[in-house]
Amino acid sequence: MLLDAASLYFRAFYGVPTTVTAPDGRPVNAVRGFLDMTARLVVAHRPTRFVACWDDDWRPAFRTDAVPSYKAHRQSAEGGEEVPDELGPQVPVLVDVLAAAGLERVGAPGYEADDVIGTLATRARGPVDVVTGDRDLFQLVDDARGVRVLYTARGGIGDLDLVDEGAVAAKYGVPGRSYADFAVLRGDPSDGLPGVKGVGEKTAAALVNAFGSLAGIREAAARTAVPKAPLTASVLKKLHEASAYLDVAPAVVEVVCDIDMPAVEGHLPSRPADPDRLTHLAEEHGLQTSVRRLGAALEWPGFVG
Repeated sequence: MLLDAASLYFRAFYGVPTTVTAPDGRPVNAVRGFLDMTARLVVAHRPTRFVACWDDDWRPAFRTDAVPSYKAHRQSAEGGEEVPDELGPQVPVLVDVLAAAGLERVGAPGYEADDVIGTLATRARGPVDVVTGDRDLFQLVDDARGVRVLYTARGGIGDLDLVDEGAVAAKYGVPGRSYADFAVLRGDPSDGLPGVKGVGEKTAAALVNAFGSLAGIREAAARTAVPKAPLTASVLKKLHEASAYLDVAPAVVEVVCDIDMPAVEGHLPSRPADPDRLTHLAEEHGLQTSVRRLGAALEWPGFVG
């Protein structure tokens, strides 16, 4: 099980009231929510390995060099990611708790969590569940290898959409392997990705299905002399006008699946890595209930948190 950690702690922050606080009054709603989500995921799905995948770089240079608008609307005045004031201080607490619990947290310098997830999913020798609220990761689904996405779109961890190749085809009309090309054409305002102006989901899906890939679409557009659906005169004009964007956008949308990073075991801990530290953190930040839930989910013997 690979967690898109930022996706989940943002969801926890907005899903749990900020009135959930530490003894000194600081909000700990994101930390509590993340730990409770983790416990529920472990109980519901019983993964053999579990990794919280981290954004070491939430807006990598190789993506912003290609498309400068990528996530630009989420950038703070200081240049980092714009994060609610009450959430920012909670992230280091979560890092400390995960370390003390012995749950593996993995990032890669210069890459987003998506790329860590893509690399670990590609390396995996067995089935993989990716937990995220990011549709870009739909491109990883692979029924033959058992890679699927548990999508947090509708609600909490108890109401996940299971996304496999059939679900992608039913929702978007394209094979799962083609989702990245489809997304390049359609664009994604939530990521600052403009797409091809005037090409929506239906046209993007028709093009992908007709020509198999973005490369196939562009090749057909270059040689088409007589417009014919789905390469109508209007669509051809739009593709030609977006040529510069189409040259670079795949580098933004496609998840990197071959990061040069150390092997990751991700075994669920049979006991906390540092019980005393975990107990201290639970008391300091008012996390005792959530830590007990986590311990129960992981079947830690005799740990009361």
